Amino acid sequence: MEFSYLDELNEVQREAVVQTEGPVMIVAGPGSGKTRVLTYRIAHLIKAGIADPFNILALTFTNKAAASMRERIEKIAGIEARSLWMGTFHAVFARILRYEADKIGYPSNFTIYDTQDSRNVIKQIVEEQQLNDKLYKANFVHNKISSAKNSLISPHEYLNDPILMNEDASNGRAKLGMVYEMYNRKCFMSGAMDFDDLLVKTYELFDKHPETLYKYQHKFKYVLIDEYQDTNYTQYMIVRRLADAHQNICVVGDDAQSIYSFRGANIQNILNFEKDYPDLKVFKLEQNYRSTKVIVNAANEIIVNNKKQLPKTIWTENNGGDKIKVVKTPSDNEEGRFVADAINEQKMRHHFHNSDFAILYRTNAQSRAFEESLRRLNITYRVYGGISFYQRKEIKDFIAYLKLIVNPKDEEALRRIINYPARGIGQTSMEKLTVMAAEKNIPLWDAMEQVRFADVNMRAQSLIGDFRTMIKSFRVLMETQNAYDISLHVAKSTGILKELHNDKTPEGVSRYENLQELLTGIKEFTDSDVVEAEKTNQDKSLAAYLQDITLLTDADDDKADKDTVSLMTIHSAKGLEFPCVFVVGLEEELFPNAMSLESRDDLEEERRLFYVAITRAKDKLWLCYAATRFRFGNLFYCQPSRFIEEIKEENLHFIGHQSKKDKENFISNNTMEKRTNLIRHTSQPAAHRPAKDFTPDDTSNILSGMEIEHERFGFGKILQVEGGPDNRIALIFFKDLGQKKIMLKFARIRIVQGTVEL
Repeated sequence: MEFSYLDELNEVQREAVVQTEGPVMIVAGPGSGKTRVLTYRIAHLIKAGIADPFNILALTFTNKAAASMRERIEKIAGIEARSLWMGTFHAVFARILRYEADKIGYPSNFTIYDTQDSRNVIKQIVEEQQLNDKLYKANFVHNKISSAKNSLISPHEYLNDPILMNEDASNGRAKLGMVYEMYNRKCFMSGAMDFDDLLVKTYELFDKHPETLYKYQHKFKYVLIDEYQDTNYTQYMIVRRLADAHQNICVVGDDAQSIYSFRGANIQNILNFEKDYPDLKVFKLEQNYRSTKVIVNAANEIIVNNKKQLPKTIWTENNGGDKIKVVKTPSDNEEGRFVADAINEQKMRHHFHNSDFAILYRTNAQSRAFEESLRRLNITYRVYGGISFYQRKEIKDFIAYLKLIVNPKDEEALRRIINYPARGIGQTSMEKLTVMAAEKNIPLWDAMEQVRFADVNMRAQSLIGDFRTMIKSFRVLMETQNAYDISLHVAKSTGILKELHNDKTPEGVSRYENLQELLTGIKEFTDSDVVEAEKTNQDKSLAAYLQDITLLTDADDDKADKDTVSLMTIHSAKGLEFPCVFVVGLEEELFPNAMSLESRDDLEEERRLFYVAITRAKDKLWLCYAATRFRFGNLFYCQPSRFIEEIKEENLHFIGHQSKKDKENFISNNTMEKRTNLIRHTSQPAAHRPAKDFTPDDTSNILSGMEIEHERFGFGKILQVEGGPDNRIALIFFKDLGQKKIMLKFARIRIVQGTVEL
């Protein structure tokens, strides 16, 4: 029998497909045809009559991947391929549990709790046990329980583990193990499993019922797993047991693309696979069909620096391609403008579509500058792996405060934040207030003034009164403070900033970073060129800022329009490819992330993340970093990421490095010999620190040519003064910042006697 589909494969791919018996590991580099090999291998098992589709188990990590592969298999093997046991780990194991649930005490129609369901159960337990809901936050507790389950640690084992119990006690959460136990009990009593249980209960089923394990071992004569480097301990244990009888297990993956340890993925599963199966046959897919030679060479130069890896050398027959552009911009805001301008230029010069571009960043909070710059140029985009920056809950919550300060009659904003952060104003009280407002035909804000006439208890009346007083105090401050100062005051005094900061889960850290990024945007709005603002009659008030961002977020978004620039975290970009890719924010402590600089394992995962980022690019690649970046309200000088320096200079083209000497300094200042990978580099604020006795002078007498010291910006020289007595503006050259225009009326400046070294 001839199998013409095999002719579509290169030599190594073909060998991997036809080696159907025994343990097989296919190490697949980026763009090497991994999905094709896995698809053709399954199709070959069916087409060649080696296995019945009912006896093949194929596990993936996304429903999209499973559906795509199934469709391609059907085209080769025919309609009988629909009988495959193929899908995500959770979907396939849920299917098994539906058949076998009674063996572990569950009904066959058990409920599957999603994340929010699980957290609601945890909230209920915390309330019932009268625990501190600030310490026992539902998302934190849920993540801890999930981590324990992924490591196959039961509640009983958790409660009897002195290390875990001591750790919880030292963090003020001594009852966490008890909450875990009660959570499991409540789920069981409700006939419910959460996402993690779909794995844990499958393991438990096979562990406690050998006859059931035997049944599925002999049912699944061939087991295939995609993205094996992303499996956790529980998945590893289940798959290994299922494959024990026939040993016909095939795993496909790339250790260099293992980037999900924060979700429990264990890179050791793929690194140690050969130890589990001594008779293992390994096939390395090293030919890259996606990227240019320059990009492929750069990827090899980066990943070779990792010690823990399966050795391989990716190569390509594609053309050499353009050099990788290393872009330095003065600030993070300028980085956004550069990327938007570059996309515009590439579209006009090379006729690219919006969908040919991707902007990849380390954290979701970085999207703001790029969203704003793309909108200004009317370039359509879509944020993936999350909602648009201004649509995120924490951003909408905070902006609701600002809207209520500007317009207390904004009922939508009032309802959104009257009990956020939690201040004890319940839904019942709000319902009674709403009834009174409707009866008297007055705004809800006015009804709050008359709360004593509503059927609301004294405690609620007091709390509502306190809230109203707080908002009124913000309105008074608005009359004298700029948009940034009032926003920062609101963030601190309402407790929002503290609440987000105290949540140390990955989601909590992301929300805190998002709020800091919003405050950065407000500061940039406030501090932008005052002369330009005057010329264009721009208003810099809080009301003007809110209108500005409302117009941005209310812009028409055609959901059917797929010709959009893709904005996403690198984690979200895995498995995708684009002709043109911008990897942005390549600075020390941002990428690599500051928390990764404490251990080699974490740093190596960050490097794998960078490897994934650059290998998304087919033709053109930009690596961007900012010289300064606003973080937490302060301006910081930034060091370029160590990962850039790992690429040979012959593959790079420098942009924004003002001279040959500047480029040479970049290279010499960032050599690996001058750094230790495990030493943390702390960025220094660019803000000037004046002497303790600094006293500002009267600025009405300042003239061109004078040398001065600014309280924030440091030493400088007055180049030009213009404007009338009440709006004099000085053009000043600062030693560390270059030229800056400042309104003297509000400036804190000291006239320097003598000569300043500039």
